[in-house]
Amino acid sequence: MSWTAGTLGIMAALDVIAHRLRSHRLTAPAASPVAAARHMLAVQAQEFWGGRWALAVRSRGAITMPEVDAAFERGELVRAWPMRGTLHIVPAEDLAWMLSVTGERQFRQAAPRHRDLALDAETFARAEALARAALSGGSRLTRAEFPAMLAAGGVDPAGQRGIHVLHVLALRGVLVWGPVVPREGGASREQYLVLAEDWIGDPHVPADPLAELAARFVASHAPAGARDLAWWAGLPLGTARAAMAAAGERIVAVEDGTDPLHVAAQAPPRRAASAAPLLALPPFEEYYISYADRTRVCAPEFLTAVGPAKNGIVRPILLDRGRVVGVWTHSLAVGRHGEPPEPQLFADADAAEVAAALERYADFVGRAG
Repeated sequence: MSWTAGTLGIMAALDVIAHRLRSHRLTAPAASPVAAARHMLAVQAQEFWGGRWALAVRSRGAITMPEVDAAFERGELVRAWPMRGTLHIVPAEDLAWMLSVTGERQFRQAAPRHRDLALDAETFARAEALARAALSGGSRLTRAEFPAMLAAGGVDPAGQRGIHVLHVLALRGVLVWGPVVPREGGASREQYLVLAEDWIGDPHVPADPLAELAARFVASHAPAGARDLAWWAGLPLGTARAAMAAAGERIVAVEDGTDPLHVAAQAPPRRAASAAPLLALPPFEEYYISYADRTRVCAPEFLTAVGPAKNGIVRPILLDRGRVVGVWTHSLAVGRHGEPPEPQLFADADAAEVAAALERYADFVGRAG
C-alpha cells in the first residue's frame, strides 16, 4: 500500500499512535540494529547505552549490547553531533551529508561560547593538525587521551575548551566516535575517537540533502510536520518547510492547515504479530523527544516528570500501547548493571507487561560485561 494525494485529510480516521509506533519500528521491528539505524537515520545518544538500546528495541529477536557494539567496530555505525549540538548514533554512510545541512548552523550557534573560551580559527586549525597526526594510520584515542594530546601539542584543553574543540572537529567531519572501548566487569560506556575519512568507507551522497533529510525523517517519525522536523534537526521553520516541499512525492500531507502532518508515500512497515504492547524505552527516546507537541503520546501532567528537565535530561519511559505511563531507572556502574531496573508508574499498567518490558532491557544489558 502507498499513500496518495487522495488521502489528504484522512487523519481523522488514521490512528496517529499506531502509525507512529510502526514508523518508529517499535511494533514493526527491523532485521538488525544497523537496519534500524538506517531507517531511523539518527537516534539521540547523549547516554550511549540509551542510543544502543533504542536500536536494539527496534530490532527483531533478543539483541544484546555486544551485538550492537559490533556494528561500531565494523564501521557501520558512528556517534557524532549531526544536529542540535547533541550526540546521536547515525549510520556511518549518512553522517557527511547530514552535516552538510546542519553543521554550519551548529558552528554559528556555538560561536559566542567559542569567543568566551578564546577559541579561534587558528586554534581549531592547530587542533585539527594535531588530531590528524595522532590518529593517522588507524590509531584511536579515548575521551581522556584526546585533551592530553591537545595539551601536549600546545592547545590548552582546560575549562571546556577541549570538548568544544572536539565538537568543532566533529562538525567539520574530521572526527567521529567509532569503536567501543571495552570495560572490564560492566557494560561499555565509552568509544574511541577515530578519523572519519579513515573510518567511513563509502558515504552516501544524496542528490538533495535537504530533501533527503525531510523524507527520511518523515519515514521514521510519521505522522510528523514541519515544526517537528525543525525541532528534531535544529533548523529554522522556514528551512524545514522548504525541506518538506523538496521531498516531493516521497511524502504526503494527511492534514490541512499551515503545518500539516505528513506520512511517507510508502506505507509504514507492517506491524509484527508478536509486538509487545508495553515497552521500556531509553532516555531521550525518539518516539517522545522528536516532536514539537509531545502531548499526543504523553499526558500533559506527565511531561515534567519525563523531561526535558532544567538540566536537559529526558528520562527513560514506559510506553503502554503507544502512550507514556511511567519512567524507570537502572545503574550501569561496575557490579550493578545486573541489578533489576526499577519502574515508576504514573498511570495504571499491567504489572506482568511492565516486568516483561524491563526484563527485555535487563537481558540486553546484563550480558554486556
